[in-house]
Amino acid sequence: MQFDFTGQEPIYLQVANQIEEGIFTGAFEEETQVPSTTEMSREFHINPATVLKGMNILVDEGLIEKRRGLGMFVKNGAYQLILTKRQASFYKDYVKRIIVEAKNIKLTEAELVQLIKRGFQTNGD
Repeated sequence: MQFDFTGQEPIYLQVANQIEEGIFTGAFEEETQVPSTTEMSREFHINPATVLKGMNILVDEGLIEKRRGLGMFVKNGAYQLILTKRQASFYKDYVKRIIVEAKNIKLTEAELVQLIKRGFQTNGD
């Protein structure tokens, strides 16, 4: 994990985002423990309350759970929740913009689909 202490994004959101990314990439598998608040605060020199605030976001989203006396663990189904969230975000953040720009430059739906197919065939090159 790496944190940007000079950037615009609050540290607690960076904590939440990086743990979420770890779940998504498999660094933190379902039913496994994530680093404790104390471990993270010591290793990265972050206030424990800040780390906990980030973790609580993930608790509220149903990605991790606190097990009394044991720590925080990745919940079953967390990966699928993240995947579903990212797919919805992909539509909103990318597809809608592509469609608007395609219409602006007078591409038809069929032409846009052909460009997307070409991108898949060439791995985006």
